[in-house]
Amino acid sequence: MHSSHTHQRSDLVRIANNAMAERGLEPEFSSRVQQQLADITGPGRESDPDIHDLTALLWCSIDNDDSLDLDQLTVCEALPGGALRLWVAIADVDCLVRKDSPIDNHALINTTSIYTSARIYPMLPERLSTDLTSLNPGEDRLALVTEMVFNADATLAGSTVYRAQVRNQAKLAYDAVSAWIDGEGPLPAAAAAVPGMEAQLRMQDAMAQQLRARRHAEGSLEFETFQPRAVFDGEKVVDIRQQVQNRARQLIEEVMIATNGCTARYLTGRGGASLRRVVRSPERWLRIVGVAKEYGETLPAEPDSQALAAFLAKRHRADPLRFPDLSLVIVKLMGSGEYVVETPGGPPIGHFGLAVRDYTHSTAPNRRFPDLITSRLLKAALAGKDAPYSNEELDALAQHCTHQEDAAQKVERRMRKSEAALLLESRIGERFDAVVTGSAAEGVWVRIFTPPAEGKLVGGNGSLKVGDKVRVKLVFTNVERGFIDFVVKD
Repeated sequence: MHSSHTHQRSDLVRIANNAMAERGLEPEFSSRVQQQLADITGPGRESDPDIHDLTALLWCSIDNDDSLDLDQLTVCEALPGGALRLWVAIADVDCLVRKDSPIDNHALINTTSIYTSARIYPMLPERLSTDLTSLNPGEDRLALVTEMVFNADATLAGSTVYRAQVRNQAKLAYDAVSAWIDGEGPLPAAAAAVPGMEAQLRMQDAMAQQLRARRHAEGSLEFETFQPRAVFDGEKVVDIRQQVQNRARQLIEEVMIATNGCTARYLTGRGGASLRRVVRSPERWLRIVGVAKEYGETLPAEPDSQALAAFLAKRHRADPLRFPDLSLVIVKLMGSGEYVVETPGGPPIGHFGLAVRDYTHSTAPNRRFPDLITSRLLKAALAGKDAPYSNEELDALAQHCTHQEDAAQKVERRMRKSEAALLLESRIGERFDAVVTGSAAEGVWVRIFTPPAEGKLVGGNGSLKVGDKVRVKLVFTNVERGFIDFVVKD
């Protein structure tokens, strides 16, 4: 059984608005924000002689097909002996969004853009995040640039940070770039239109794969999480698709990790505090050891990211179908990421999942408030000025951003459930292939493959174990609460 009301995209927006309000997030911008926005006449402009003119470089952006809030650009050049110079430009959002302004105060409440399939809730008004502070193609924009030199073996030889004027030469999308890299599609038209861009992308991809190999050798963990997104045709949900990791996403991931490490070390080198993104060494490591034992693998008694990375890679090769479910188990046992303040000489924490010592969030200031904070800290350090935040303020902001990011993720997860229920509400009685993803006292959960969606098994299912394949029949959906119920069918 299910509701006689056929739900639409507008219902999902209403549900999302309510879910945000319940978790202390603001879905709408205030009148004060709108007033400040109306007073902004154009993109940031400054004539500081320390701002480098890098508009002639072959910058490009690579993002999702539908992304309009472009935070970063990349470009590189070959150096003698197999070395390589990489520039990463990050949008200077602070040039238009000043600390303690109404727009900044709204961003501080939500601390992040929130992405649901029915509606995106941007941290900043779209006139800024998709236009005036976005690194849009063909437009001159202020940016913070991290310039890095890598040796032939992809070790970092040195880096620096400075302000610059940049111009995006080609707006590209992950899937199209990845298809081209893999020889399964043409060079995207936006890249083909720019002389030298094809070679540029090949060079960036090769460098990123080197960086990726080095991180994995050092114990970086590779997960595959279950985060499907609904696809709409107007008001109607017509499909749900799981985002696939690919070479272009890996390219951007690697250069952003490198940039975040360099900006963290730059602030420390200037004697300042920084807002770090950390994943602590897992306190529940012995539980992770127990999970590995169930697969016939032995992990060390003490936390060891290299050993865990090797176990995960082996399981991914052996059973890619169930790997997202193992990933979720390990991610939960590791614990969530959090923001902390790190001061020079203070105790190091690091990021266990990425196997890096120095890591901040600096590369998405249109989308994440911690990145905007880091941008302000960098600009103050570059100008030789006092930091715009005291250590006590940073500590309070770290706790707040951690809490609000967790709330935002819960809203996104909640909406994925309602989106799946909406797609399936017209398919009551249909049968699906599924795998058991969870078993506890309160019930058994399964994931169906096509469309990718999760639900609960009702009825007697005591003999089922996580990882078992089952044939199920859909018996109930509730879009308002995000419920999907199945029964086992032989």
